[in-house]
Amino acid sequence: MSKTPKYKQIIQFIENDILCKKLIKGSQLASINSLINQFSLSRDTVLMALNELKNRGIIESTVGKGYFVKSTDVIISQKIFLLFDELNAFKEDLYNAFMEFIPKNVQVDIFFHHFNFELFSNLIHSNAGNYTYYVIMPADFKNIKQILSTLPSNKVFILDQTNDDLKNYPAVYQNFEKDIYNSLKLAKPYLEEYEKIILLFPESKQPIGMLKGFQKFKKEINLKFGVIAKIDDIIPYKKEVYIILDDQNLIKLIKKIKLSNLSIGKEIGIISYNDTLLKEVVENGITTISTDFKLMGKNMAEMIFSGNHLQIENPNELILRKSL
Repeated sequence: MSKTPKYKQIIQFIENDILCKKLIKGSQLASINSLINQFSLSRDTVLMALNELKNRGIIESTVGKGYFVKSTDVIISQKIFLLFDELNAFKEDLYNAFMEFIPKNVQVDIFFHHFNFELFSNLIHSNAGNYTYYVIMPADFKNIKQILSTLPSNKVFILDQTNDDLKNYPAVYQNFEKDIYNSLKLAKPYLEEYEKIILLFPESKQPIGMLKGFQKFKKEINLKFGVIAKIDDIIPYKKEVYIILDDQNLIKLIKKIKLSNLSIGKEIGIISYNDTLLKEVVENGITTISTDFKLMGKNMAEMIFSGNHLQIENPNELILRKSL
């Protein structure tokens, strides 16, 4: 008598037919009733087998027609839906670390929502039921709990940002409010050399926690504070410190400072968010507030396959360089 679970026997039967090329991509599988009769199993057991193959991306279903072979790569045991907000140098570090700790027989498909709520929603809905696990960067979207409810809750993992609505999902995340507040507090002796701190904060892309942490720090230091949404129209002046949250605007600011003949780190200060190798060398070094993206990727990969579904706050540090 076989010790293999009954639903696994159906999976192996279909996999063998694919490997022997009895079934090719696009082939229709036997009906559920045929499989029930062939293996003398319950409908629930047959559906369990078909759902596992569907989650792995081996088969797909069409309403009213049945199940069809979607992929002949039966070596893949599991599939992960990975939804990023955008790809940049530090997110690439996160992705590479994540992939390093994913088993080799697991397929990872990466998607990007580019901070577009409609695209985010469409990607979730169109891929529901097609993957074993879902790893999602929710950005700062509001009311996404209902969208995520279309996915099996025990298969969803939150990455980079979380909020009270998502507290029941396992996550590896940044505490943006605490991180920027603590970093500015550590930098206070350097900031006191200036007269005004300006945060570039485009609300459509950046976590609201950053703004809250910045505003909280107001009470810690006797300086003028400013928040701007765009850098295009500003003129930098002496004794100002700029906190820049993305690399494109960092380049724009440095260019403006050069045109104003100001000396970075002496007459004007810069703090950038998220460290990269480039920031170590540009203008003799840019001070950064940064999380450990490689650790974030590693922890997420290990969480998925360890079964320890936790909420892990990723560490953050202030890296002081010549720009401050």
